[in-house]
Amino acid sequence: KKTMPNAQAEALKAEGNGFFKSGNYSSAIEKYRAATDIDPNVPAYWSNMAASYEKLGDWANSADAAQSCIKADNKFVKGYFRLATAQKAMNDLGNCIKTLESGLGVDSSNNDLKKMKKDVTELQRAEQVSQLVGKAEEQLKGGDIGGSFKTLELASRQDAGNPDIERLMGIVRPKYEAAEKARKSGLSSNALLKEKGDEQYKAANFEGAIAFYSQCLDETPDKTSTLAVKALSNRAACYKQISNFDGTIEDCSMVLEAEPNNVKALVRRAQAFEAVERYKFALQDVRQVLALPRAEVGEANFNLCNGMQHRLRRVVDQLKKM
Repeated sequence: KKTMPNAQAEALKAEGNGFFKSGNYSSAIEKYRAATDIDPNVPAYWSNMAASYEKLGDWANSADAAQSCIKADNKFVKGYFRLATAQKAMNDLGNCIKTLESGLGVDSSNNDLKKMKKDVTELQRAEQVSQLVGKAEEQLKGGDIGGSFKTLELASRQDAGNPDIERLMGIVRPKYEAAEKARKSGLSSNALLKEKGDEQYKAANFEGAIAFYSQCLDETPDKTSTLAVKALSNRAACYKQISNFDGTIEDCSMVLEAEPNNVKALVRRAQAFEAVERYKFALQDVRQVLALPRAEVGEANFNLCNGMQHRLRRVVDQLKKM
């Protein structure tokens, strides 16, 4: 429903535009504000006000006016651009991206919004990388060489070849490698085998990892020891990856003998039971996880098990009717 614009408000807007063109932004704002007092539902009045505040570098007021612009007409794309410009200037990058995405939801081919989103995403990435480099420096100062090395690896995944990362890595890597060498020289032969399994697992060589975990377990008589439980848990994960569900069930069951509430083992075994159509057993494991304290289970596992419970209940009920 298009209503005729209010003549008085339009006249005020025209006066505001005159002030804007001559660089008198404060007077322009007064005129636009007066126009919005008469009719707050015309987005252009708010958008022009936001642009005037922008010229004065008053980003908070520019953002307010832009929000009112979007409120007046959420299909008016310039409102999103004005708001995002203010948010970017205030370094509120997370909300800036959200605003740009809302604007692109209205006009997906808008080049101004697309360009700004690309720029702001780049700024965000640079900010994250510099935070990680800062964290790695702190860890290095505090003597946490392993933590510093892991933080730098994470940073270089986001920005490979970054000179700050490379410089710091030059200091951290030799120390980390020396510490690893010392740590490994103090490991028992079966613990070393588990580490080799872990390396293969990370490289997605599941068959190779299984071989090392199996050797480690052969050399570890006490299957309830921490090392054995870890090796069994990791071998179960490998079996699951290659769809050897019987192997997964067997290893998880051994883990659960040592640690009856091991969440990873319960979830993996439930998934394996479901895969081999032993639905009742799967449901039992899922229910056990859901009965544990939520903080212990973790949000992702809780949601996964909740979904599985509904699905398995339906299957078990259907089977009863057959």
